[in-house]
Amino acid sequence: MMEKKHTGQCACGNVQFGFDGDPDFIADCYCKDCQKAGGGAMATFFAIPADDFTVTSGKPRAFHYTANSGNGLDRNFCPECGARLFTSNLEGFPGMVFVTIGSLDNAAGIAPKLEMFTSRRLPWLHALDLPQFPQMPS
Repeated sequence: MMEKKHTGQCACGNVQFGFDGDPDFIADCYCKDCQKAGGGAMATFFAIPADDFTVTSGKPRAFHYTANSGNGLDRNFCPECGARLFTSNLEGFPGMVFVTIGSLDNAAGIAPKLEMFTSRRLPWLHALDLPQFPQMPS
């Protein structure tokens, strides 16, 4: 297998993945789903075409979840260390994988381009100088 341009892994290194494309949709998301899934005030993720995304080592475990939108998705994490890595099988975004930015080996150059669900942003957080969307951008 050829080496991928971008690589990532879980905290223990059991599950590793890669992709070649440069992400275009990169978001800070403040929705309740992201807050609960990540355990923080928001999540930063980006979209990659599923046919460009490859798990190169290990076997992630998936948890099927129905988001507030009513759409189903699979949150994938390492069964050893529990680190959340990516979301697949998104009914609302077929053919895409959403990757958590923190799982990348090198996230330099991959920065948020927008903030969404800002209506759910906690009051002590400040908006970045990016396009702001109170809900999902269309």
